[in-house]
Amino acid sequence: MKIQIKELEKYYGAYKILERINLTFDEGIHGLLGPNGAGKTTLIRILSTLLPKTSGEIYYDNIKVDNKEEIRKIIGYLPQEFSFYPNFTVYETLDYFASLSNIRLNKREILDRLEIVHLQDIHKAKTKTLSGGMKRRLGIAVAMIGDPEVLIVDEPTAGLDPEERIRVRNMLSDFGKTKTVLLSTHIVEDIQLSCKSLSILNKGKLIYSGAVKDVIKEADGYVWNLNVNFGESEQYMDKYNVISSIVDEDKISLRILSKEKPSLNANNVFPTLEDAYMKLIKGV
Repeated sequence: MKIQIKELEKYYGAYKILERINLTFDEGIHGLLGPNGAGKTTLIRILSTLLPKTSGEIYYDNIKVDNKEEIRKIIGYLPQEFSFYPNFTVYETLDYFASLSNIRLNKREILDRLEIVHLQDIHKAKTKTLSGGMKRRLGIAVAMIGDPEVLIVDEPTAGLDPEERIRVRNMLSDFGKTKTVLLSTHIVEDIQLSCKSLSILNKGKLIYSGAVKDVIKEADGYVWNLNVNFGESEQYMDKYNVISSIVDEDKISLRILSKEKPSLNANNVFPTLEDAYMKLIKGV
């Protein structure tokens, strides 16, 4: 399934939320990264047919996004915020959402789907007893209930502990082997460990689209490590984009983003995806 976005724009009154977005997604996992207010959730909601676009075109293969009935047959959507009936069991919840989608599943089929998200063993547990990670996994099972060709997820690992984040990332990676998965997040690590391509939004504009490995190259020569004494760090924080500061015994180790060498004692270091992301966002 190929998704094509052409000259997409979204306005709220006179306020422009998305400006001339052009993107193409095919099979695999594609990351959508950006700070709060960048337009990620707006784009996701438009792609999910929950929000009308102002102008431009979106195609799922040859189907226009305006054809909501047909689009909803081929996509699954997991929003950042969602809830279940607290007294429903895990099994009853999946059965209920299948019924809402006019999908008839027998007991074995429901348990098989719960097994995919590692919830089969607790299918009798009420949803109010589930951890945040378990609820996320149940949400993914609900989103996948119609076996969609496209899965769209918004901040699926937000608020999860490291173990649950890994579980969710691994599930999305499995889905991405045969489906198109759009992962919207502000967690850079999730993109680096699971996505084959990345699109970065900032203030409603697309500032990067391409392979994850290629965007990292854009930060070559811009990242510096500098060890300073206590009391010296503030002058660098005032003048430069300091990505991190780590206290190490009697020194502070600064990771600085700068086109020019910030100090004679600074050493150029290999960039990470987070470094490259900050370079683009800060316009260094």
